[in-house]
Amino acid sequence: MATILRPLSYRYPWLYNTVSRLSALPVGGEEKFRHLALEGLTITPDTKILDLCCGGGQTTRFLVEKSNDVTGLDASATAISRAKKNVPQADYVEALAEKMPFADQQFDLVHTSVALHEMEPQQLTQIFQEVYRVLKQGGILALIDLHQPTNYLFWPPLGVFMWLFETETAWQLIKTDLVAQLKSMGWTECQQRLYGGGSLQVIQARK
Repeated sequence: MATILRPLSYRYPWLYNTVSRLSALPVGGEEKFRHLALEGLTITPDTKILDLCCGGGQTTRFLVEKSNDVTGLDASATAISRAKKNVPQADYVEALAEKMPFADQQFDLVHTSVALHEMEPQQLTQIFQEVYRVLKQGGILALIDLHQPTNYLFWPPLGVFMWLFETETAWQLIKTDLVAQLKSMGWTECQQRLYGGGSLQVIQARK
């Protein structure tokens, strides 16, 4: 069940944006945060990118600076409307991440930012299967999301944040070994990097 602040953060963009900026401070600010999952990747103007669960385009606006072929997907019509207004350079599709209306092997890169912790375990498996399907052979999944802190000093702020804004699925995700799950599904070259005392994880995996 969602906390009281969670629906408010989606209803009022200024609240969501304020929380996002505060949450990004441990890694050097929002712009740095939005680029973490892309570090080390070769992205050209022709790279076909899917910004999965794009929200209001918070990361999409950085992706369109790197590629001329960016598509944002989100299940929320409100989010898609905001993204179109905020980042008109991209194309947008309103659809579920676990049922994407795309042909097989369509994208070079699928990116997703702090969205997977909102998914039930079965949804998460379906999403990884769908991402695998729509990626070209050799394509990359790049994600950033919550992680169980490795530094105990980061447990209190993460715990407060999750208590105020997140649901049970977030607690489930930080207990999940995403790298092991991806490897079991056929992904290769799975690399994980931790930030913010281990409270954030970046994973890059190749099809």
